[in-house]
Amino acid sequence: MENKLKYKYENRRYVIGGAVIALVAIFIVRLFYLQIIDSDYKAWADSNAFLKKTIYPSRGILYDRNDKLLVYNQPSYDVMMIMREVQPFDTLDFCQILGITIEQYRKRITDMKNRRLNPGYSSYTPQLFMSQLSAEECGILQEKLYKFPGFYVQNRTIREYAYPNAALLLGNVGEVNAKDIEKDPYYVPGDNSGRTGIEGSYEQVLRGEKGVEILLRDAHGRIKGHYEDGKYDSPAVSGKNLKLSIDIDLQAYGEKLMKNKLGGIVMIEPETGEVLCMVSSPTYDPSLLVGRIRGKNYKKLQEDPLKPLFNRPLMAQYPPGSTFKPTQGLIFLQEGVITPETRFTCAHGYTYRGGKPACHGHPSPLPLVGALATSCNSFFPWGLHYLLDDRSRYPSVQQAFDVWKDYMVSMGYGYKLGIDLPGEKRGYIPNSKVYDKIYRKRWNSSTIISIAIGQGEILATPLQICNLAATVANRGYFITPHVVKEIQDTVLDTLYTKRRYTKVDPKYYSYIAEGMRGAVMGTAYGATCRGANLPDIEVCGKTGTAENPHGKDHSIFMGFAPYQQPKVAIAVFVENAGFGATYAVPIGRLMIEKYLRGHILPESQTIEDYIVNAVVLPNGL
Repeated sequence: MENKLKYKYENRRYVIGGAVIALVAIFIVRLFYLQIIDSDYKAWADSNAFLKKTIYPSRGILYDRNDKLLVYNQPSYDVMMIMREVQPFDTLDFCQILGITIEQYRKRITDMKNRRLNPGYSSYTPQLFMSQLSAEECGILQEKLYKFPGFYVQNRTIREYAYPNAALLLGNVGEVNAKDIEKDPYYVPGDNSGRTGIEGSYEQVLRGEKGVEILLRDAHGRIKGHYEDGKYDSPAVSGKNLKLSIDIDLQAYGEKLMKNKLGGIVMIEPETGEVLCMVSSPTYDPSLLVGRIRGKNYKKLQEDPLKPLFNRPLMAQYPPGSTFKPTQGLIFLQEGVITPETRFTCAHGYTYRGGKPACHGHPSPLPLVGALATSCNSFFPWGLHYLLDDRSRYPSVQQAFDVWKDYMVSMGYGYKLGIDLPGEKRGYIPNSKVYDKIYRKRWNSSTIISIAIGQGEILATPLQICNLAATVANRGYFITPHVVKEIQDTVLDTLYTKRRYTKVDPKYYSYIAEGMRGAVMGTAYGATCRGANLPDIEVCGKTGTAENPHGKDHSIFMGFAPYQQPKVAIAVFVENAGFGATYAVPIGRLMIEKYLRGHILPESQTIEDYIVNAVVLPNGL
C-alpha cells in the first residue's frame, strides 16, 4: 500500500514538473515570437518612442534642348495619420477644413485599412489620409492640427508645367498601386511615380532617394527633437535633371498646325537620332493631370472619342503607302534586280496584272529616280516580281521573301526601334510563314503585290517612317531615336549614340535621296511634293496616301532637309485627309521652315493660315 502511494506521488511530481516545463516553453516561444518574428510589438514600442518621418526628394527637373524650363516642382502637402494615436476629435470640423464629407472621411479610413488595397497598412506606422493639399489648405489645417491627435502634415512636391504642350511626350506622375509596391520596395502606399512618357521611362533617374528623420517622443507622444541629435537621420537625394532633345517652340508650333486634326508629326535630327518634336493630335494641357483633379480629368480624357491619351506617333500603326517605296528601291538595287538606269513600263498601273495596282498618268517607261519623283505604282511591283518570282535568284518564293523581310528589319520596320518612351508599337512586316498559312503555300509576288507600294499587310508607325527619312538623309544608317539629350552627371546609353547600318550598301542611298529631291523640285517624269519646295532650302520629300477601309484615306509626308548635310528629318500623318499633298506636305513644309529658319517667311503665311484653320475630323466629332 505504501509503495502504491509513493508511486502515485512520484507520478504527480513528474506531471507537475512537465506542466511547469511546458508553461515555461510556451512563454519562451511567445517571447521569441513577439520580439523576433512579430513586428507589430516592436512597431508599437517604436511608435511610442519614435516617429520615423520620411523626407521626400525633389524630383528631377526637365529642360528642352535650348535649356528652356519645361517641368519643375512646387510645394505640396499630404495629410498623414497614425491610426493607433488617433483620439476622439471633432470629425465634422476636420472634414470642413479639408473640404470633404463625413462619408468620404469614412470611406478613406475603410480603404486605408483594406489590406488588398493597401498591403502595407499598419496601425503603428504613418498612413496617407489625403494627398496634395495646397499651401493655403495646409495653412488652415496647421492652425488647428493640435485638435486632431494622430494626424500630421508631410511635405512633398508636385509637378508644374511651364508650357501647355508635349503632354504625351512628357508624361505624368500618379499614385502607385499595389503592383508597383510589390515590384519595387522603394514605394509605400501614397507615393507617386511616373506613369507615362518621360516621367515613366526615366522614373528611377528622376525620383531620387528618400531620406528619413527619426524624432524622439516623450511619454505623452510630443516630439522632443531628433533621436541622438540626428545621428541616424539621412538626407533625401534629389532626382537627376534631364535635358530633352525636343525644341518646345517647334513642338508648340506643330500642335498649333495639327489642331482639329487627327494624326501626328515626328521630327528627328538625323546626325544624332534626337527627336526634335513629337506631336500627337489631339492633345491636352499636361497640367490637367496634376493634383487632386487628376483622377477626374483623366477619366474625361479616357472617355473622349478622339482619344487624346493615344500617342499616335508611337502607337498608331498605319499602312505607310508610297513612303514605303524608297525601301523597295534600295532592296532592288542591293539585290541586283535593277540598276539606277533600269526602266519599267506603266500604263496607268502594273501591266503584269492588267493595271493593278492602278497609277496616275505620267511618262513611261521610267527609271528609279523618276519613279520615286512621280510615285509610280507600277515600277515597284515590277521590282518585287523579279525579286520573288525569278528562281535563278532564290530557289523558292519563301526564301526570297524572307531575304526581303531581313532588309526591312534592318531599316527599322517590323520591330520596335527602341525609343526611350513607353508604349512604342512594332508595326507589322509579315514573313513567308504568314503567307504560307493564308495561301497554303501557293503564292507568289502577284498574290501580295500591294506590299510593294506600302499597302496590304504592311503597317508602320509615324516614328518608323520618320526614321526611314533620317536613314536616307544619313545615306545608310540611323541612330536609335531618343528624346533625352543629357542626364545630369550620367553618360547616355550607347544605344542612343551608336550608328545602326542597314543591309543596303550606302552608295545606293544617293539615288533615293535624288529621287526624293526630284519629288519636290520636279523632273521630266513629274513631282508629287512641289508643295514642300522652299526658297534657299533644298527639301527632299515623299508623299503617301494610305488606303483606309474605315473612311477617307490618310495623308502622309516623309522628308528631310537640306539635301546635302541634312539637319532634320520629318514624317507627317493626317488621318482621313486624302492625298499626301493636300495636308501632310504643307504641314511638313511649314515645320521644316520653322525649324531651319526659326520663323515663317511672308510667302508661307497663306499656307499657314490655311492649315491652322482647317478642320479634318471624322463626321460627328
